[in-house]
Amino acid sequence: MRYIRPFTFVLALLCFNTLLHGQSVRFAFVTDTHVGGSTGAEDLRRTVKDINADSSLEFVVVTGDITEFGSDLELALARQILDSLNKPWHVIGGNHDSNWSESGANSFRKVFGSETFAFVHSGYQFAATSSGPNMRMSPGQVPRENLVWLDSVLNTMKDPGMPLIYINHYPQDSSLNNWYDALDKVKKRNVQLMLCGHGHQNRLYNFEGIPQVMGRSNLRAKDSIGGYNIVTIKDRVATFEERKPVIETQSKWLEVPMVNYHFSSSTQQYPRPSYAVNAKFPGVKKVWEFQDQSDIGSGMAIGEGRVVAANTNGNLYALDLKTGKKKWSFHTNGKIYSTPAVSGNYVVVGSSDNNIYCVSIADGKLVWKYEAEKAVLGSPVIENNIAYIGSSDGHFRALDLQSGKLVWDFADVKGFVVTRPLIYQDKIFFGCWGHDFYALDKKTGTLVWKWNNGNANRMFSPAACYPVASNGRVFIVAPDRFMTAFDAATGKVIWRQQMKEGRVRESMGLSQDGKLVYVKTMDGQLFGVSTKADSLEIGLTTQLKLPYELSPSEIVENKSLIYVPSNSGLATAIDRKSGRVVWQYKSSNALVNPMLPFGKRSVLMSTMDGKIVCLDYQN
Repeated sequence: MRYIRPFTFVLALLCFNTLLHGQSVRFAFVTDTHVGGSTGAEDLRRTVKDINADSSLEFVVVTGDITEFGSDLELALARQILDSLNKPWHVIGGNHDSNWSESGANSFRKVFGSETFAFVHSGYQFAATSSGPNMRMSPGQVPRENLVWLDSVLNTMKDPGMPLIYINHYPQDSSLNNWYDALDKVKKRNVQLMLCGHGHQNRLYNFEGIPQVMGRSNLRAKDSIGGYNIVTIKDRVATFEERKPVIETQSKWLEVPMVNYHFSSSTQQYPRPSYAVNAKFPGVKKVWEFQDQSDIGSGMAIGEGRVVAANTNGNLYALDLKTGKKKWSFHTNGKIYSTPAVSGNYVVVGSSDNNIYCVSIADGKLVWKYEAEKAVLGSPVIENNIAYIGSSDGHFRALDLQSGKLVWDFADVKGFVVTRPLIYQDKIFFGCWGHDFYALDKKTGTLVWKWNNGNANRMFSPAACYPVASNGRVFIVAPDRFMTAFDAATGKVIWRQQMKEGRVRESMGLSQDGKLVYVKTMDGQLFGVSTKADSLEIGLTTQLKLPYELSPSEIVENKSLIYVPSNSGLATAIDRKSGRVVWQYKSSNALVNPMLPFGKRSVLMSTMDGKIVCLDYQN
């Protein structure tokens, strides 16, 4: 047997490991293409042509905000352009692909095959998750189902020691509600580099010791031409060069060492979310908790001693109200962002698989379904055995509750509907992501009046708020920071103002006595606005002071307590008379959906990361 000296053996082993791990690789890093914006498609075509001309590039990663508004047409166009690449390409979604998506982000999966990707190339494990506020404005979030998927990828790696490159649209900081979840997972492996977009600039970050590189947007912005990055990993160094298509590759702007950091549980540089607030209010007791394996992006309903909820894996299900144990589940083929409505034995909900479903609350069996032409993201309301619901196909429908037959169809909605409509004075009121706010005759579905805010930017549409009404007036808030009061009968604007005390956005509700409209500001305050005054008049100022706040969820009052959801897992109960904070409870760090008070002092809260909690409050 030939003798190998120890040093020679170690050197040979290192060389062997180098062959297995971390070989040379060169790829294109493209992000924030925003196809559907003014120059997005043209800029992406130029980049694709440029990448095709470079034979040294082995593949392409596109790291989110593929489109401007997440529409089916924009997604199809982006796919068509990317299909002309002559090398493998991999894509994930960002907030623009999900938050304003007419399909509830369902079309992204259909068009691109998946919203995640994972592959091994040249001794590196690449893994990428989509992220964004998914149909509900909030800080970003990696969907829970994406995190479950990431777990499966990392736990089934053939070689757990292989260098890992993790890709996500957002930076791994507080701009993501669950930034720490992904970090904690990848740090169990040999993560050496992370890539992201979102910020539209070339920049190096360091998150708990892991370097993360943000790439510039592919858009030209104020320049005459866009750009992307070329990443070369060689000799354990990742080099980043900005490329202006067809013009030049700029000199390298960054070098990042590719290192095994040997992370341990003690390397948490930033504190995880604190739940210390729960100890301040011992009168709030958790009765039960249910953890879904997908996101929950809608509210809940109660009927026959059951809680009905839905998730983004397409499941509608019922939990026992007393125990939280699952009683039944009904599967649809699309993500659900529609809040179920219950009437008697019937549960009605919309799905992004283009169907409106009615199931039995007793056993979850299908009673009927009605097929729309596009996704159904709107939430139904039921009155006198009629279900009213909007969809993404330009239609707003009234359906017979028992048979599912069409009662009437308003087919002239200039945008897609994601809200829950309001029934008031024999009319149906709702907004859409196409600028307009509508009032329809409840019996016939004919248009009574329509209003437009006059802003060309559809992201300012009065689409996400749940409108409220009192004293012959209908009230809305919108992302343009305006609150508007209409005459319910005529649509005449009684007043339309921005609040001096804070920036309203999409979260609102009505007091039980109809005297106040509750509005939550982006500055984390809660006010009550008079429903009788001829201008925006503050009738209640509360003690609530949250950090920067984006949750669009409805505010609800029950038995003199105002229930206020937040974008970071915190629920607050406020005394109606004094405005003082009675209690707070934090169940997670994700957006709180509309809360559901019931009984004497009980409330259900669900969060976007799939958690449902039943709370009791005692004085």
